[in-house]
Amino acid sequence: MKLRLNFLLILALIISACSAPEKSVEEMTEAELMEYAQGIHDRVITLDTHCDIRTSNFTEEVNYTQRLSTQVNLPKMEEGGLDVAWFIVYTGQSGLDEDGYARAYENADDKFKAIHRLCEEIAPDRIGLALTSNDVRRIAAEGKKVAMIGIENAYPVGTDISRVKEFAERGARYMSLSHNGHSQFSDSNTGERDSVWLHNGLSDLGREAIAEMNKWGIMIDLSHPSKEANMETMKLSKAPVIASHSSARAMNNVSRNLDDEQLMMLKENGGVVQTVAFRSYVDSEKNRVHREKSNEVMAEIAEREGFEIKPGGMFRAMTGDQRSKYREEYNAFQEKHKAEIAEKIDAIAPPVDVADFVDHIDYLVEKIGIEHVGISSDFDGGGGVDGWNDASETFNVTMELVKRGYTEEQIDMIWSGNLLRVLDEVQEIAKQIQAED
Repeated sequence: MKLRLNFLLILALIISACSAPEKSVEEMTEAELMEYAQGIHDRVITLDTHCDIRTSNFTEEVNYTQRLSTQVNLPKMEEGGLDVAWFIVYTGQSGLDEDGYARAYENADDKFKAIHRLCEEIAPDRIGLALTSNDVRRIAAEGKKVAMIGIENAYPVGTDISRVKEFAERGARYMSLSHNGHSQFSDSNTGERDSVWLHNGLSDLGREAIAEMNKWGIMIDLSHPSKEANMETMKLSKAPVIASHSSARAMNNVSRNLDDEQLMMLKENGGVVQTVAFRSYVDSEKNRVHREKSNEVMAEIAEREGFEIKPGGMFRAMTGDQRSKYREEYNAFQEKHKAEIAEKIDAIAPPVDVADFVDHIDYLVEKIGIEHVGISSDFDGGGGVDGWNDASETFNVTMELVKRGYTEEQIDMIWSGNLLRVLDEVQEIAKQIQAED
């Protein structure tokens, strides 16, 4: 065993020496820096823990093998070197009653089936579904992209706690106990708007759900529940937790970001916060100013081109499918005129960009340690920053990390190593719990 350990140590040193740059980042030319960063980007496994989906994009006729207007699809992942996308089984809430739970379960069922369809029927030669960290590495080594499944909002579980095991068996590897609105399991961060709470943290059913997730190897996600619920969750969980798409509240004071008290408890818990590239969570004020200026310019262009921009009230009155369709049309129109908009406003009101996003990573690394920090986008759910606005631009995040002096080992940890380490620990603890029953 000692000889094997010595061999592995020597091998690690050789690999480290081979990948270490001969010059410092500051000494490199632009071309040398690009080549060095691209090498790192190609070698590490890049993993994004939050990509929303519409099941209408998972059909035989329209699917992720095509370069759709979605921020994530296979061509964009391949172009930008994004290796792993966690596709999200998200369900909005209606009433906390059996009818609401039944409709939510149907929605979740539809999204589970869509993700499996992509990996098993539509494009099994280009993407595979991973259930473990070993699966991730194996599928990536085969030259394919990797899909994983997260559940945003446990609302579809209803009051049937056996569905936690069912969802695990269907591939779910993390789940949040609420979304925007208090669920049957947990209060939401949205209670900060009006100080109205349903459970003052977790419900009894929520505490039961935590035990079930620990038992069946599902990582518990802190990104939408209230602070009180999150603190109690971390006290109760026998396994590390994650925040699948949240940033640092000390850097931008919004309820969806984690404050230092939650971050320090997450560090003690052994978990990881997946820093999210969501403009209004990264820098609300900068985003507000840029958006106002953009809207002014967009309105001028829309009037000139005859494109109708829907006001907020009209947008809210749409059905879910109508909203998604309009959002795609709006995004396409905005993309078409992107250069003109940027020329007119970026100098006076610059957008939230990759550098602003990595500022949050820097803060989190300094606050809780690099082993507790990861990356997420919230693509196709409102996420994206200038420079990383879809999967095709993923390299820009690695480049920014390189510019700031992060080593290849550290970048590997941030992109995927930390999250996969937590998954391993959660699954090992689940085996132990099951063995004790």
